[in-house]
Amino acid sequence: MRHFSTLDEDQTQRLFLHRPRPVDVTADRDQLAVALGATLYCPATRQKLAGDLLKLARRGVLSAVACLEDSVPDHRVAEAEEILVRELAGLARTPEWTAGSPLMLFVRTRTPAQLLDVVDRAGVGLECLQGFVVPKFGGAGQPDPHEWLEAVRTASARAGRRLWAMPVLESRDVAHLDTRQAALFAIRDVLDAHRDVVLAVRTGATDLSAAYGLRRPRGQTVWDVRVVADVLGDVINVLGRADGTGYPITAPVWEHFSSGERVFRTSLAASPFAEGAEELREQLIADDLDGLVRELVLDRVNGLQGKTVIHPSHVAVVHATSVVTHEDFCDASDVVAQDGGGAMASAYRNKMNEAGPHRAWAERVLLRARAFGVAREDVSYAHLLQAQDDAWRAYRAAADAATADVATDGADVA
Repeated sequence: MRHFSTLDEDQTQRLFLHRPRPVDVTADRDQLAVALGATLYCPATRQKLAGDLLKLARRGVLSAVACLEDSVPDHRVAEAEEILVRELAGLARTPEWTAGSPLMLFVRTRTPAQLLDVVDRAGVGLECLQGFVVPKFGGAGQPDPHEWLEAVRTASARAGRRLWAMPVLESRDVAHLDTRQAALFAIRDVLDAHRDVVLAVRTGATDLSAAYGLRRPRGQTVWDVRVVADVLGDVINVLGRADGTGYPITAPVWEHFSSGERVFRTSLAASPFAEGAEELREQLIADDLDGLVRELVLDRVNGLQGKTVIHPSHVAVVHATSVVTHEDFCDASDVVAQDGGGAMASAYRNKMNEAGPHRAWAERVLLRARAFGVAREDVSYAHLLQAQDDAWRAYRAAADAATADVATDGADVA
Protein backbone atom coordinates (compact mmCIF):
# COMPACT_ATOMS: atom_id res chain seq x y z
CA MET A 1 0.00 0.00 0.00
CA ARG A 2 1.10 3.52 -0.71
CA HIS A 3 -0.67 6.86 -0.67
CA PHE A 4 -1.05 8.49 -4.11
CA SER A 5 -0.35 5.19 -5.87
CA THR A 6 -3.09 6.14 -8.34
CA LEU A 7 -0.78 8.79 -9.83
CA ASP A 8 1.50 7.87 -12.70
CA GLU A 9 5.25 8.35 -12.59
CA ASP A 10 5.20 11.69 -14.41
CA GLN A 11 2.63 13.11 -11.99
CA THR A 12 4.54 11.79 -8.99
CA GLN A 13 7.81 13.29 -10.17
CA ARG A 14 6.16 16.63 -10.90
CA LEU A 15 4.36 16.94 -7.56
CA PHE A 16 6.66 15.39 -4.95
CA LEU A 17 10.09 16.38 -3.72
CA HIS A 18 10.00 13.19 -1.62
CA ARG A 19 7.38 10.69 -2.65
CA PRO A 20 5.18 8.80 -0.15
CA ARG A 21 6.75 5.61 1.11
CA PRO A 22 4.96 2.24 1.09
CA VAL A 23 2.91 1.54 4.21
CA ASP A 24 4.09 -1.53 6.10
CA VAL A 25 1.23 -3.01 8.14
CA THR A 26 3.79 -4.42 10.57
CA ALA A 27 5.25 -0.95 11.24
CA ASP A 28 5.19 0.57 14.69
CA ARG A 29 2.05 2.26 16.02
CA ASP A 30 2.87 5.87 15.24
CA GLN A 31 3.90 5.18 11.62
CA LEU A 32 0.81 3.07 10.98
CA ALA A 33 -1.56 5.51 12.71
CA VAL A 34 -0.44 8.51 10.68
CA ALA A 35 -0.79 6.48 7.49
CA LEU A 36 -4.51 5.85 8.13
CA GLY A 37 -5.36 9.16 6.48
CA ALA A 38 -9.03 9.36 5.57
CA THR A 39 -10.78 6.40 7.21
CA LEU A 40 -13.99 5.66 5.30
CA TYR A 41 -16.92 4.07 7.11
CA CYS A 42 -19.17 1.59 5.24
CA PRO A 43 -22.23 -0.14 6.70
CA ALA A 44 -21.75 -3.91 6.76
CA THR A 45 -25.15 -4.32 5.13
CA ARG A 46 -23.66 -3.61 1.69
CA GLN A 47 -24.32 -6.75 -0.37
CA LYS A 48 -21.18 -6.23 -2.49
CA LEU A 49 -18.95 -5.04 0.32
CA ALA A 50 -15.84 -6.83 -0.99
CA GLY A 51 -16.15 -5.30 -4.43
CA ASP A 52 -16.90 -1.89 -2.95
CA LEU A 53 -13.75 -2.03 -0.82
CA LEU A 54 -11.61 -2.93 -3.82
CA LYS A 55 -13.10 -0.01 -5.78
CA LEU A 56 -12.31 2.30 -2.88
CA ALA A 57 -8.71 1.07 -2.79
CA ARG A 58 -8.41 1.87 -6.52
CA ARG A 59 -9.66 5.35 -5.73
CA GLY A 60 -6.95 5.93 -3.13
CA VAL A 61 -8.59 4.80 0.12
CA LEU A 62 -6.02 3.22 2.44
CA SER A 63 -8.18 2.65 5.53
CA ALA A 64 -11.83 1.65 5.88
CA VAL A 65 -14.23 0.47 8.57
CA ALA A 66 -17.02 -2.04 8.02
CA CYS A 67 -19.61 -0.98 10.59
CA LEU A 68 -21.96 -3.25 12.52
CA GLU A 69 -22.93 -0.54 14.99
CA ASP A 70 -24.81 2.76 14.51
CA SER A 71 -25.08 2.52 10.72
CA VAL A 72 -26.98 -0.79 10.96
CA PRO A 73 -30.60 -0.88 12.20
CA ASP A 74 -31.13 -3.24 15.13
CA HIS A 75 -33.37 -5.57 13.12
CA ARG A 76 -30.64 -6.04 10.48
CA VAL A 77 -27.68 -6.85 12.74
CA ALA A 78 -27.79 -10.61 12.12
CA GLU A 79 -28.07 -10.02 8.39
CA ALA A 80 -25.14 -7.59 8.48
CA GLU A 81 -23.01 -10.16 10.30
CA GLU A 82 -23.76 -12.77 7.64
CA ILE A 83 -22.91 -10.34 4.85
CA LEU A 84 -19.68 -9.27 6.54
CA VAL A 85 -18.44 -12.82 7.10
CA ARG A 86 -19.31 -13.82 3.54
CA GLU A 87 -17.71 -10.73 1.98
CA LEU A 88 -14.54 -11.00 4.06
CA ALA A 89 -14.06 -14.57 2.86
CA GLY A 90 -14.58 -13.48 -0.74
CA LEU A 91 -12.25 -10.54 -0.34
CA ALA A 92 -9.46 -12.73 1.02
CA ARG A 93 -9.59 -14.82 -2.15
CA THR A 94 -9.41 -11.96 -4.66
CA PRO A 95 -6.15 -11.55 -6.61
CA GLU A 96 -5.84 -7.95 -5.45
CA TRP A 97 -5.88 -9.03 -1.81
CA THR A 98 -3.69 -12.12 -2.14
CA ALA A 99 -1.09 -9.93 -3.89
CA GLY A 100 -0.94 -7.72 -0.78
CA SER A 101 -3.57 -5.86 1.22
CA PRO A 102 -4.67 -2.83 -0.84
CA LEU A 103 -6.08 -1.11 2.26
CA MET A 104 -6.27 -1.41 6.05
CA LEU A 105 -9.67 -2.78 7.02
CA PHE A 106 -11.25 -2.58 10.47
CA VAL A 107 -14.60 -3.75 11.82
CA ARG A 108 -16.73 -1.75 14.22
CA THR A 109 -18.77 -4.05 16.43
CA ARG A 110 -21.38 -3.41 19.12
CA THR A 111 -19.99 -5.60 21.90
CA PRO A 112 -16.85 -7.60 22.73
CA ALA A 113 -18.93 -10.77 22.32
CA GLN A 114 -19.91 -9.77 18.81
CA LEU A 115 -16.26 -8.98 18.03
CA LEU A 116 -15.16 -12.48 19.02
CA ASP A 117 -18.11 -14.05 17.21
CA VAL A 118 -17.11 -12.30 13.98
CA VAL A 119 -13.53 -13.50 14.47
CA ASP A 120 -14.66 -17.09 15.02
CA ARG A 121 -16.88 -17.05 11.93
CA ALA A 122 -14.56 -15.12 9.62
CA GLY A 123 -12.35 -18.04 8.66
CA VAL A 124 -9.94 -17.04 5.89
CA GLY A 125 -11.56 -13.60 5.92
CA LEU A 126 -9.76 -12.83 9.16
CA GLU A 127 -6.64 -12.32 7.04
CA CYS A 128 -8.22 -9.12 5.67
CA LEU A 129 -8.57 -7.40 9.04
CA GLN A 130 -6.12 -5.04 10.72
CA GLY A 131 -8.26 -4.60 13.80
CA PHE A 132 -11.43 -3.24 15.35
CA VAL A 133 -13.07 0.08 16.11
CA VAL A 134 -14.52 0.18 19.63
CA PRO A 135 -17.57 2.47 19.96
CA LYS A 136 -18.55 4.58 22.99
CA PHE A 137 -15.40 3.48 24.78
CA GLY A 138 -15.60 3.83 28.55
CA GLY A 139 -19.14 5.21 28.53
CA ALA A 140 -21.61 4.54 31.34
CA GLY A 141 -23.80 1.56 30.58
CA GLN A 142 -21.33 0.34 27.94
CA PRO A 143 -19.16 -2.82 28.08
CA ASP A 144 -16.16 -2.62 30.39
CA PRO A 145 -13.31 -1.01 28.40
CA HIS A 146 -10.85 -3.62 29.69
CA GLU A 147 -13.17 -6.31 28.29
CA TRP A 148 -13.08 -4.64 24.88
CA LEU A 149 -9.30 -4.59 24.73
CA GLU A 150 -8.98 -8.11 26.11
CA ALA A 151 -11.31 -9.23 23.30
CA VAL A 152 -8.93 -7.65 20.80
CA ARG A 153 -6.04 -9.52 22.43
CA THR A 154 -7.98 -12.77 22.13
CA ALA A 155 -8.73 -12.01 18.49
CA SER A 156 -5.03 -11.39 17.90
CA ALA A 157 -4.17 -14.76 19.39
CA ARG A 158 -6.70 -16.49 17.14
CA ALA A 159 -5.38 -14.63 14.09
CA GLY A 160 -1.78 -15.42 14.94
CA ARG A 161 -0.76 -11.75 14.55
CA ARG A 162 -1.43 -8.42 16.20
CA LEU A 163 -4.83 -6.90 15.57
CA TRP A 164 -5.28 -3.29 16.59
CA ALA A 165 -7.95 -1.51 18.61
CA MET A 166 -9.16 2.01 17.85
CA PRO A 167 -11.40 3.16 20.73
CA VAL A 168 -13.89 5.93 19.95
CA LEU A 169 -14.48 8.62 22.57
CA GLU A 170 -18.09 9.72 22.08
CA SER A 171 -19.99 9.01 25.30
CA ARG A 172 -21.87 11.55 27.40
CA ASP A 173 -19.44 10.92 30.25
CA VAL A 174 -16.76 12.49 28.08
CA ALA A 175 -19.10 15.16 26.70
CA HIS A 176 -20.42 16.53 29.99
CA LEU A 177 -18.15 18.80 32.02
CA ASP A 178 -19.00 17.38 35.44
CA THR A 179 -17.94 13.83 34.47
CA ARG A 180 -15.37 14.52 31.75
CA GLN A 181 -12.18 14.72 33.76
CA ALA A 182 -12.80 11.51 35.71
CA ALA A 183 -13.89 9.72 32.53
CA LEU A 184 -10.80 10.76 30.59
CA PHE A 185 -8.44 9.83 33.41
CA ALA A 186 -10.12 6.42 33.72
CA ILE A 187 -9.89 5.89 29.97
CA ARG A 188 -6.21 6.84 30.05
CA ASP A 189 -5.56 4.23 32.73
CA VAL A 190 -7.24 1.54 30.63
CA LEU A 191 -5.37 2.52 27.47
CA ASP A 192 -2.06 2.57 29.33
CA ALA A 193 -2.70 -0.97 30.54
CA HIS A 194 -3.20 -2.09 26.92
CA ARG A 195 -0.89 0.32 25.11
CA ASP A 196 0.51 -2.37 22.82
CA VAL A 197 -2.85 -2.98 21.09
CA VAL A 198 -4.09 0.63 20.80
CA LEU A 199 -3.40 2.02 17.33
CA ALA A 200 -5.16 5.37 17.71
CA VAL A 201 -7.91 7.07 19.66
CA ARG A 202 -10.82 8.15 17.49
CA THR A 203 -13.19 11.01 18.36
CA GLY A 204 -16.93 10.92 17.70
CA ALA A 205 -18.14 14.47 17.14
CA THR A 206 -21.60 13.36 16.04
CA ASP A 207 -22.39 11.67 19.36
CA LEU A 208 -20.66 14.41 21.33
CA SER A 209 -22.84 16.99 19.57
CA ALA A 210 -25.93 14.86 20.20
CA ALA A 211 -25.32 15.16 23.95
CA TYR A 212 -26.37 18.80 23.55
CA GLY A 213 -28.93 18.33 20.79
CA LEU A 214 -26.57 19.92 18.27
CA ARG A 215 -25.46 19.23 14.73
CA ARG A 216 -22.93 21.38 12.94
CA PRO A 217 -24.36 22.77 9.69
CA ARG A 218 -22.63 23.09 6.34
CA GLY A 219 -20.13 25.88 6.35
CA GLN A 220 -19.26 25.39 10.03
CA THR A 221 -16.45 23.27 11.42
CA VAL A 222 -16.50 21.14 14.53
CA TRP A 223 -14.20 23.77 16.06
CA ASP A 224 -17.01 26.32 15.73
CA VAL A 225 -19.24 24.20 18.00
CA ARG A 226 -17.77 25.44 21.24
CA VAL A 227 -18.96 22.72 23.61
CA VAL A 228 -17.61 20.01 21.29
CA ALA A 229 -14.37 21.91 20.67
CA ASP A 230 -13.90 22.06 24.46
CA VAL A 231 -14.29 18.28 24.66
CA LEU A 232 -11.76 17.73 21.88
CA GLY A 233 -9.34 20.08 23.61
CA ASP A 234 -9.57 18.08 26.84
CA VAL A 235 -9.15 14.78 24.98
CA ILE A 236 -5.96 16.12 23.41
CA ASN A 237 -4.81 17.48 26.77
CA VAL A 238 -5.15 14.12 28.52
CA LEU A 239 -4.44 11.61 25.75
CA GLY A 240 -2.45 13.48 23.09
CA ARG A 241 0.60 14.60 25.03
CA ALA A 242 3.94 14.67 23.22
CA ASP A 243 5.98 13.36 26.15
CA GLY A 244 5.75 9.71 25.17
CA THR A 245 2.61 9.02 27.22
CA GLY A 246 0.13 10.12 24.56
CA TYR A 247 -1.64 8.39 21.68
CA PRO A 248 -2.34 9.35 18.08
CA ILE A 249 -5.77 11.00 18.04
CA THR A 250 -7.76 11.08 14.83
CA ALA A 251 -10.02 13.91 13.73
CA PRO A 252 -13.81 13.49 13.89
CA VAL A 253 -16.11 12.76 10.99
CA TRP A 254 -16.97 15.17 8.22
CA GLU A 255 -20.59 14.25 7.53
CA HIS A 256 -21.61 16.49 4.60
CA PHE A 257 -21.33 15.49 0.98
CA SER A 258 -23.88 17.43 -1.04
CA SER A 259 -24.49 21.08 -1.73
CA GLY A 260 -27.19 23.14 -0.06
CA GLU A 261 -28.07 26.76 0.44
CA ARG A 262 -25.05 28.70 1.69
CA VAL A 263 -25.34 31.19 4.52
CA PHE A 264 -21.73 32.43 4.49
CA ARG A 265 -19.33 33.21 1.70
CA THR A 266 -16.52 30.70 1.25
CA SER A 267 -13.20 31.32 2.98
CA LEU A 268 -11.36 29.08 0.50
CA ALA A 269 -8.47 31.15 -0.86
CA ALA A 270 -8.22 31.38 -4.64
CA SER A 271 -4.42 31.54 -4.83
CA PRO A 272 -3.71 27.77 -4.57
CA PHE A 273 -6.07 27.21 -7.51
CA ALA A 274 -4.22 29.33 -10.07
CA GLU A 275 -3.11 28.02 -13.47
CA GLY A 276 -6.39 26.60 -14.71
CA ALA A 277 -7.62 25.02 -11.48
CA GLU A 278 -10.44 27.50 -10.95
CA GLU A 279 -13.03 24.92 -11.96
CA LEU A 280 -11.81 22.59 -9.20
CA ARG A 281 -12.22 25.37 -6.64
CA GLU A 282 -15.78 26.02 -7.78
CA GLN A 283 -16.56 22.31 -7.54
CA LEU A 284 -15.20 22.13 -3.98
CA ILE A 285 -17.39 25.05 -3.01
CA ALA A 286 -20.44 23.57 -4.75
CA ASP A 287 -19.94 20.29 -2.87
CA ASP A 288 -19.34 22.09 0.45
CA LEU A 289 -15.86 20.58 0.58
CA ASP A 290 -14.36 24.01 1.22
CA GLY A 291 -15.68 23.53 4.77
CA LEU A 292 -13.82 20.23 4.96
CA VAL A 293 -10.58 21.93 3.91
CA ARG A 294 -11.00 24.52 6.66
CA GLU A 295 -11.79 21.88 9.26
CA LEU A 296 -8.76 19.81 8.24
CA VAL A 297 -6.47 22.80 8.75
CA LEU A 298 -7.94 23.38 12.22
CA ASP A 299 -7.72 19.66 13.05
CA ARG A 300 -4.00 19.68 12.38
CA VAL A 301 -3.38 22.95 14.20
CA ASN A 302 -4.99 21.38 17.25
CA GLY A 303 -2.96 18.17 17.12
CA LEU A 304 -5.37 15.75 15.43
CA GLN A 305 -4.45 13.62 12.44
CA GLY A 306 -6.32 11.85 9.67
CA LYS A 307 -10.11 12.06 9.45
CA THR A 308 -13.19 9.90 9.66
CA VAL A 309 -15.18 10.28 6.42
CA ILE A 310 -18.40 8.88 5.03
CA HIS A 311 -18.08 9.56 1.29
CA PRO A 312 -15.32 8.75 -1.23
CA SER A 313 -15.22 12.39 -2.40
CA HIS A 314 -13.75 13.36 0.98
CA VAL A 315 -10.73 11.09 0.71
CA ALA A 316 -8.71 13.03 -1.88
CA VAL A 317 -9.20 16.26 0.09
CA VAL A 318 -7.94 14.69 3.32
CA HIS A 319 -4.92 13.17 1.61
CA ALA A 320 -4.02 16.27 -0.42
CA THR A 321 -3.93 18.38 2.74
CA SER A 322 -1.92 15.67 4.54
CA VAL A 323 1.04 16.00 2.18
CA VAL A 324 3.79 17.94 3.95
CA THR A 325 4.47 21.31 2.37
CA HIS A 326 7.95 22.20 1.26
CA GLU A 327 8.06 24.96 3.87
CA ASP A 328 7.06 22.69 6.77
CA PHE A 329 9.56 20.07 5.62
CA CYS A 330 12.38 22.61 5.59
CA ASP A 331 11.45 23.87 9.05
CA ALA A 332 11.09 20.37 10.52
CA SER A 333 14.38 19.20 9.01
CA ASP A 334 16.22 22.23 10.38
CA VAL A 335 14.76 21.70 13.86
CA VAL A 336 15.67 18.00 14.15
CA ALA A 337 19.16 18.71 12.82
CA GLN A 338 19.91 20.92 15.85
CA ASP A 339 21.11 18.77 18.74
CA GLY A 340 22.18 21.50 21.12
CA GLY A 341 19.05 23.64 21.19
CA GLY A 342 18.99 27.24 20.07
CA ALA A 343 16.91 29.29 17.67
CA MET A 344 17.28 30.08 13.99
CA ALA A 345 15.43 31.86 11.21
CA SER A 346 13.45 29.56 8.95
CA ALA A 347 14.68 28.80 5.45
CA TYR A 348 11.69 30.81 4.19
CA ARG A 349 12.81 33.76 6.35
CA ASN A 350 9.30 34.20 7.76
CA LYS A 351 9.45 32.68 11.23
CA MET A 352 11.75 31.56 14.04
CA ASN A 353 12.46 27.88 14.59
CA GLU A 354 13.46 26.78 18.09
CA ALA A 355 15.13 23.39 18.35
CA GLY A 356 13.71 22.63 21.80
CA PRO A 357 10.05 23.72 21.76
CA HIS A 358 9.51 22.79 18.12
CA ARG A 359 11.14 19.34 18.15
CA ALA A 360 8.01 17.28 18.89
CA TRP A 361 6.14 19.14 16.16
CA ALA A 362 9.01 18.57 13.73
CA GLU A 363 9.16 14.84 14.45
CA ARG A 364 5.44 14.53 13.77
CA VAL A 365 5.81 16.42 10.49
CA LEU A 366 8.60 14.11 9.32
CA LEU A 367 6.54 11.07 10.32
CA ARG A 368 3.66 12.36 8.19
CA ALA A 369 6.13 13.03 5.35
CA ARG A 370 7.00 9.32 5.26
CA ALA A 371 3.37 8.37 4.68
CA PHE A 372 2.17 11.24 2.48
CA GLY A 373 5.33 12.62 0.95
CA VAL A 374 6.70 16.15 0.62
CA ALA A 375 5.38 18.51 -2.03
CA ARG A 376 7.70 20.42 -4.30
CA GLU A 377 8.16 24.08 -3.53
CA ASP A 378 5.65 25.31 -6.10
CA VAL A 379 3.01 22.61 -5.43
CA SER A 380 -0.11 23.30 -3.37
CA TYR A 381 -2.82 20.99 -2.12
CA ALA A 382 -4.90 22.17 -5.10
CA HIS A 383 -2.37 20.63 -7.50
CA LEU A 384 -2.52 17.38 -5.55
CA LEU A 385 -6.31 17.40 -5.61
CA GLN A 386 -6.36 18.04 -9.34
CA ALA A 387 -3.92 15.23 -10.01
CA GLN A 388 -6.00 12.76 -8.00
CA ASP A 389 -9.14 13.85 -9.81
CA ASP A 390 -7.43 13.45 -13.19
CA ALA A 391 -6.16 9.99 -12.24
CA TRP A 392 -9.61 8.86 -11.13
CA ARG A 393 -11.24 10.17 -14.31
CA ALA A 394 -8.63 8.35 -16.42
CA TYR A 395 -9.22 5.13 -14.51
CA ARG A 396 -13.00 5.40 -14.96
CA ALA A 397 -12.62 6.12 -18.67
CA ALA A 398 -10.39 3.07 -19.10
CA ALA A 399 -12.79 0.90 -17.12
CA ASP A 400 -15.75 2.10 -19.17
CA ALA A 401 -13.86 1.44 -22.39
CA ALA A 402 -12.98 -2.08 -21.25
CA THR A 403 -16.62 -2.75 -20.38
CA ALA A 404 -17.71 -1.48 -23.78
CA ASP A 405 -15.15 -3.75 -25.49
CA VAL A 406 -16.45 -6.79 -23.62
CA ALA A 407 -20.03 -5.90 -24.54
CA THR A 408 -19.04 -5.49 -28.22
CA ASP A 409 -17.17 -8.80 -28.25
CA GLY A 410 -20.21 -10.49 -26.77
CA ALA A 411 -22.46 -8.99 -29.44
CA ASP A 412 -20.12 -10.16 -32.21
CA VAL A 413 -20.02 -13.69 -30.83
CA ALA A 414 -23.80 -13.76 -30.52
